[in-house]
Amino acid sequence: MESRHAFKGCLVAAMVTLGANFGSDRAVAAPQDQTSAEEGVQVLTRGPIHSAFAETVTFDPQQGVVVSKAPPEAIEELPPDQRPEGANVAWIPGYWAWDDERDDFLWVSGIWRALPPGRQWVPGYWGQADQGFQWTSGYWADARVGDVRYLPEPPATVESGPNSPAPSANHIWAPGSWMWNQNRYAWRPGYWMPAQQNWMWIPAHYHWSPRGYVFVDGYYDYSIARRGVLFAPVYFNQNVYAQRGFTYSPAMAISLAVFGNQLFLRPNYNHYYFGDYYGSNYSSGGFYPWFSFNTGGYGYDPFYAQQFWQNRQNAAWATTVQTDFQNRVAHEGARPPRTLMAQQALIKSGIASSENNLVVATSLDQLAKSKDSSLRMQPVTKAEQQALAKQGQEVQQFGAARQKLEAKAAVTSAETPAKGSEPATAKLPKSPIVAKASGQLGDDHAPPKIHEAPAPDPKIEPKSRSAVAKGEPTKGEPKVTKAEPKTEQPKGKPKVEAKPVSKVESTPKAEPKIAPKPVPKAELKPERPKDEPKPTPKVEPKPVPKVDPKPVPKVEPKPERPKVEPKPVPRVEPEPKSEPKPTPKLEPKPAPKFEPKVEPNPAPKVGPKPGPKVDPTPESPKREPKIESKK
Repeated sequence: MESRHAFKGCLVAAMVTLGANFGSDRAVAAPQDQTSAEEGVQVLTRGPIHSAFAETVTFDPQQGVVVSKAPPEAIEELPPDQRPEGANVAWIPGYWAWDDERDDFLWVSGIWRALPPGRQWVPGYWGQADQGFQWTSGYWADARVGDVRYLPEPPATVESGPNSPAPSANHIWAPGSWMWNQNRYAWRPGYWMPAQQNWMWIPAHYHWSPRGYVFVDGYYDYSIARRGVLFAPVYFNQNVYAQRGFTYSPAMAISLAVFGNQLFLRPNYNHYYFGDYYGSNYSSGGFYPWFSFNTGGYGYDPFYAQQFWQNRQNAAWATTVQTDFQNRVAHEGARPPRTLMAQQALIKSGIASSENNLVVATSLDQLAKSKDSSLRMQPVTKAEQQALAKQGQEVQQFGAARQKLEAKAAVTSAETPAKGSEPATAKLPKSPIVAKASGQLGDDHAPPKIHEAPAPDPKIEPKSRSAVAKGEPTKGEPKVTKAEPKTEQPKGKPKVEAKPVSKVESTPKAEPKIAPKPVPKAELKPERPKDEPKPTPKVEPKPVPKVDPKPVPKVEPKPERPKVEPKPVPRVEPEPKSEPKPTPKLEPKPAPKFEPKVEPNPAPKVGPKPGPKVDPTPESPKREPKIESKK
């Protein structure tokens, strides 16, 4: 059976009709869409973005998520029958990604991609781990480098943003990164670089693998409008994709406008996400709004940096982005639909339109005919489809070779290796997805010259990341995202700080322990009454001068303050306490003046205080000038 979508098996008829309706000009779904969804195929208008389309840049890279289920065998995926024009465009097949809320895998559809000049795609894979199966993300490697170095865990980032004013309004900040230099890590500071209208700068960063951390140096990538076609993820019921001879070809393209208003990052899953992730449970599950990821110091989002620069003349742009986000957090009706069926229902009711950003997906045919799209499409013959499908199988084989290579034990310690040791080095075969070099591309596709980065600073001391911080992001998150009923909490911006908040909440638990410390501080003031019991044995001499019972209490605080003065020498205090006996000997000398009773310990100081004028100001005896006057 022939169909441009090449669906086979018992669901061929339904899936072919589904593809035909996707390619029509009708905005409302046909009944066949609902039939196919009921039979186990659900096209999604939210979910993970193919990592080859948007590579995450996290300052402190994390290990991939671990799940208990084994991923299914890869689906046989055929590329669509239309592709963007250009000699540097390739088809990159899809892969399985974990969906927390379904507690199952969903399919991240393949993409048409304008390849970053001079780079090659190294696909990610699911590998067996101690507690299940762990995801290792893909990355864009330098096509000129054949060997891969697996490094120890990079130290905690010290990137804190610009440390000097921008040279001009046409400059953007490139964040710093740790560099492996002479068997140790050295910090390469951030720097200002000229912004480019049609290009995005992807700064240097690291990707985790079971064998060690892979360093990816900075490179230029196409702007989002020129990057290619992103297709909708799909959820398949197992009895659908497990059928013999089943193939799949994506037909629904995702609007690239999601990169400006519906974008999230999830570092521990090493993916961008688009669509409705506005509930408070998602912030606790590790989802970061794109604007907060950049400004919060978690990593670098080139899409936000590019748009911030493009809107540099609009001072209210950043505030508007955050306001729109908070509005969706507070109002579920403002959020985009989660499935194609839900979107089509909104279009039919007249609620959804391109103006309110509720239309997330569109058919490839509609995209090709759209005048708003900067992409020009060209047909793909059946022979080309078969050749590209074969290349997709080669990409999967390349990923399997990478998995086998990285399963070997290598850099096991997260600390800097001993002096003189070298990182593990391995050689990967050439990737089937390799971009042309800059010199082989025309002027429109040749990237700008890379700005010279500052030299690493060996004076900055690296600090390792705590084991607790490394473990937190991957613990129990699939269960966290299931708590969707709590999505109505209005505070969306704090979502970004959900993790820090949890850390802060741990400190208040420690604060009660700190609280008793201020309590004794409060008791320092009433230390005088504590000292009064000490002079209680002195109360006996107090009744002797019955004439001056009032000055006696005034006299007591006076000696207490001299006791406070020798606080730095607490051992001296017991000595004056042992001198109450000699004090009566001092009393007969100034007996007529009754001064010895005023200051039994420092008798010489008592002399200057005989006058009754001292009584109204009990604190004045502290002042030494009066004592000197008596001398």
